[in-house]
Amino acid sequence: FETGSGQQSVTGVEASDDANSYWRIRGKSDGSCQRGAPVKCGQAIRLTHVSTGKNLHTHHFPSPLSNNQEVSAFGDDGEGDDLDIWIVQCSGTHWERDDAVRFKHVGTDVFLSITGEQYGHPIRGQREVHGMTTANHHNYWKAMEGVFIKPSMDPAKHDEL
Repeated sequence: FETGSGQQSVTGVEASDDANSYWRIRGKSDGSCQRGAPVKCGQAIRLTHVSTGKNLHTHHFPSPLSNNQEVSAFGDDGEGDDLDIWIVQCSGTHWERDDAVRFKHVGTDVFLSITGEQYGHPIRGQREVHGMTTANHHNYWKAMEGVFIKPSMDPAKHDEL
């Protein structure tokens, strides 16, 4: 579904086990995030859609239903631009698996949000994901399921022969 900017719209669904709802957490394009390393509260990340390879993105376009800020899927094979960077806001040192967190966009200062607006045809029942300028109960997110990778062991250390 294309939006006002012509980019692919990002929507939300109630089901937590929808295979099209998987996003991979990555560091900024400078490679500052090691695979399996815990994500720190306050860390800058990119969220890449697993099935399309596009990044979660926002920019100064109005969203089609709520007239908040449009959130889209942008880029190819995980490479987009600086408007794909989000800060993880959480209440400790690291984003814990069961924590509800917020994602604040670096470029425009909005929070990744979802409210009640639902699309009709051709994506009936899917909710609009958008950016909101205020922190509120609409911008908490939880990792419901997926693959959680433990940090790699340091290859220089061995505890057996």
